[in-house]
Order: sequence, then C-alpha cells, then structure tokens
Amino acid sequence: MESAGGQQIPEGRHESVEERADRRWNELLQEVRVIQTGVQILFGFLLTVVFTPRFTTLSQTDKTIYVVTVVLGAATTGALIGPVTLHRLVTGRRIKPETVLWASWMAIAGALLLLATVTSVLLLILRVAMHNSAAPWVVVALVAWFLLCWFGPPTWARYRNARQM
Repeated sequence: MESAGGQQIPEGRHESVEERADRRWNELLQEVRVIQTGVQILFGFLLTVVFTPRFTTLSQTDKTIYVVTVVLGAATTGALIGPVTLHRLVTGRRIKPETVLWASWMAIAGALLLLATVTSVLLLILRVAMHNSAAPWVVVALVAWFLLCWFGPPTWARYRNARQM
C-alpha cells in the first residue's frame, strides 16, 4: 500500500487471531487500570458524603442528585470491573477474541457511565458552591469539553481512516 507521497505503508501486523486477542486484551487492561483508579477514588468520596453534617442541610433536589450520582458511580464501577470478572470466569475456554470484544464494550459503557457520573458530581458540587443558576451552564460547558476530549480525537481518526481505505 502506498501513501499520497509514494511511500510504502505497512499493511499492519502479521499476527494470529490468538496473538491479536492477547495484544488487545493487554491494551484493554492497561486502559481499564487507568480509568478504574479514578473511578474508585470518586466513588469512595461519594460514599462518604452522606455521613457529613452538611448533607442534612442539602435541598431535596440536591439529595436526589446525590442519590443519582451514587447509583451512576456504582454502575460505572460495575462496568469497569466487569472485564476482569469476565476474563477470570472464561479463562481457558478458548474464546479470548470474543472475551476481548465483550470486555471492550464494557469499558466503553464504563466510560459513558463515568461521563454521566462526573456530570452529576459537577452539577451537585457547583449547585452547592455557586448558589446560582450559572451552575448548569458551567456543567454543560464541561460536559462538552469532556465529549470533545474523550470522543473527538477517536471519532476524527476513525472518520479519517475510513476515508483512506
């Protein structure tokens, strides 16, 4: 395959299905380790908030946002721990390519749930801290920023790559 400049571009790795699954599994584990640490810290923090004296002074709306946030945090944790449990339960069954695919979907679900959790956390904290109607707008701006950072480059790369094929 040649690039626009006439240079040879390698067509990819020469690896077996099993080698590719092993490589993709290792890459996925590294990605999940990075995101999981942050989720665990965030979720741990969320679990302590209800036991602070300030919690009882929150409005019912803020308490509802808190409950939604904790549920989202728990769902995020489940989605990001899921690949490890999946792997452990199917190890030795000779279905690693499928396992990698399923675990990848769990990781993507975990990232989306993390986005929802962070959105909810930001809404709660900024509502309490700012005491004004600007908080939702700040949250919307931050969510747009997260979407741009998390999904913009991969979407652009996939689009660009699809056009070159």
